[in-house]
Amino acid sequence: MYQIVGTKIRKLREEMGLTQNELAQSIGLSSEFISHLELGKRTPSLGSLSRIAEFLKKDIAYFMMEKEEPFNVLLSEEGLDVAARQVLKRFQRYCHDYLELEERTGRYPNLAPLYTNITAERMAEQERRRIGQGNEPVRNIFFLLEINGLRLFRCPISEDSKISGVYIFIDLKQAAFALVNSNQSLGRQAFTAAHQYCHYLKDRYDDPVVDNPDIFIAEYLSLYHPRERFAQRFASCLLMPQDKVEEIVAKDIRKTRLDFEDVLYLKRYFGVSTLDMLRRLREMDFISPTRWKEYQKIDSDSREEAFFRRLSGDKAAKTARGRTLVSDRFVSLALEAYKKKKIGKEKLARLIHKNRATVESIIKK
Repeated sequence: MYQIVGTKIRKLREEMGLTQNELAQSIGLSSEFISHLELGKRTPSLGSLSRIAEFLKKDIAYFMMEKEEPFNVLLSEEGLDVAARQVLKRFQRYCHDYLELEERTGRYPNLAPLYTNITAERMAEQERRRIGQGNEPVRNIFFLLEINGLRLFRCPISEDSKISGVYIFIDLKQAAFALVNSNQSLGRQAFTAAHQYCHYLKDRYDDPVVDNPDIFIAEYLSLYHPRERFAQRFASCLLMPQDKVEEIVAKDIRKTRLDFEDVLYLKRYFGVSTLDMLRRLREMDFISPTRWKEYQKIDSDSREEAFFRRLSGDKAAKTARGRTLVSDRFVSLALEAYKKKKIGKEKLARLIHKNRATVESIIKK
């Protein structure tokens, strides 16, 4: 409960653009006390909480009330078909298993910072700097997000379910999770993961987010919540930093207007989908409106194989598309838990999606 109160105070303070010291001075408390409150290390008196609530323009009950369990919120969504409900229940089980493995191994990731009052471009730039990425391509976005506190689960979701990705945050565990539809191309899975990462960095304590595939279509994106436009922009800047795109175009391609094979060349370099690369290049005015419309109609996979002999990340793409994929970190935790005799072979086999005979063979080797 203390953690929930502190989290809500911090979120509102940052949304108002206040430092801990500024909030403390405004309500006559010490900045040290505010710091301890936000970290869940102190219990506010009714009087202190009342002063904080009045200043932050919230009813005192807002700080005392726990959010509804995120999966209850997700599963109560209207319009979910049977297949979507089954996927969300699998996701729920995965989250439960993941948290159990962290508890049994004692390996908990640190939360990434929470960003407020910032543009998507600036946020992507600051986050790339924080994680030491510079302006180079993110070669394994899934691994990178995992070690920065966003736990991932990739599994196939039917097209009829209208789900590209899902983000949830479990307050009591201070744990973030994202579901990515593995029926998408590997490049689109990477972009979806980056999109969910934005929700984690900026919308962490909001209700669960279910993203419709339509958010990837420019004409439809404006129909959705502004946070989706922000997340799309962030993902684009995180995966395809402007200065690196400009550098390659200027030093290597050396054209002001790009042909379709140039788009494919860049797409392969940054490890994203053709459509995401096209959108980025259109934003940067490397593609005219006419060519933008023309290039969207091209069968990019066939053209890429014709030009480059194989699809980018071909082997990884074949193993990543349409399959259930637990994260590398999840597998590492499961193996460690088994070695420490915290779980048995049967459970290890279930967790890493192998049969018992295969697991026994691996362990013997």
